[in-house]
Amino acid sequence: MHPRAKSALLWGIVGGLTFLVLALGVVGFETVELSIARVLAVGFVVTGATAAVTYRYERRLRRWASEHGR
Repeated sequence: MHPRAKSALLWGIVGGLTFLVLALGVVGFETVELSIARVLAVGFVVTGATAAVTYRYERRLRRWASEHGR
């Protein structure tokens, strides 16, 4: 697997798991009534979107960081 694709996939997983932890916390405190299936479905969408955005903009972010000494 290409390193850029692997990085994007891993960041997608991080984004999806972060969303799921926050969403299940909200559901656990019964702040909002959501089904677990709906939360998982949105979690998969967030995972895919995070991976896609990371894959698209990773080079741009690295270039920006190197130009600004980070």
